[in-house]
Amino acid sequence: MSFPKIMGIVNVTPDSFSDGGRYFDSKLAVKHALDLIEEGAEYIDIGGESTRPGSLSVDAEEELRRVLPVIRSVLRKKPDTIISIDTTKPYVALRAVGEGAKLINNISGTKNDDELLKVASENQVGLIIMHIQGEPRTMQVNPVYNNVVEDVYKELEHSIIYAAGKGVKKIIADVGIGFGKTIEHNLVLLKNIEKFKKLKVPLILGISRKSFIGTLLNIENTDDRDLPTALLHALLLSKPIDIIRVHNVKNINMLRKLYSEIF
Repeated sequence: MSFPKIMGIVNVTPDSFSDGGRYFDSKLAVKHALDLIEEGAEYIDIGGESTRPGSLSVDAEEELRRVLPVIRSVLRKKPDTIISIDTTKPYVALRAVGEGAKLINNISGTKNDDELLKVASENQVGLIIMHIQGEPRTMQVNPVYNNVVEDVYKELEHSIIYAAGKGVKKIIADVGIGFGKTIEHNLVLLKNIEKFKKLKVPLILGISRKSFIGTLLNIENTDDRDLPTALLHALLLSKPIDIIRVHNVKNINMLRKLYSEIF
């Protein structure tokens, strides 16, 4: 099995759970993106709105003010970079695609926003459809499933079929670890991730620095979760994951180099 591609995360926000506004300044965000590329990222996921539990939405103009200068600068310096725009807003997605983004990372993907699907289909860009129960502000307030694997699978399957019917050609699925799920839900999804290959689209996995890792290992500082993030990805390398979405690209690239020497 080939090693997954690596997607590096750039949060141009003042309140991200993982870096607390470290790259809110656009110049720092651009430098961080370029560093991630040098460290081995094939994709750069740029977001201007925090989706941490309890976070509030920002308006489209503010989101654009944050992300567009970063997209422009990164592509000016590294034109071949595959930029993913992390947004739920059709207008933000449209403007980002107009600046050269090739992928829309929609964390509310199973809500089937026709306008967002239209942006993806008409501009022939890829779309990540992620499962979420609820919305970021309330998603961790008592999430409940009949059967988390079956429920998430069915919602993703429905949304993938719906998006394809609207003309979206390249679809990637994300089970949405940490988005409206308890620790137990997250672990059951990871244990059964093979099932989602039946969706017949590439799978992206985002577990980087997530709170369930911190809770399981009693690690409060998010940066200190980079090592267990890499260890968990190493344990999952036999699973059908196509893209790894992480904050610390260097660690995962080291894992890739070791993997390539052995397999």
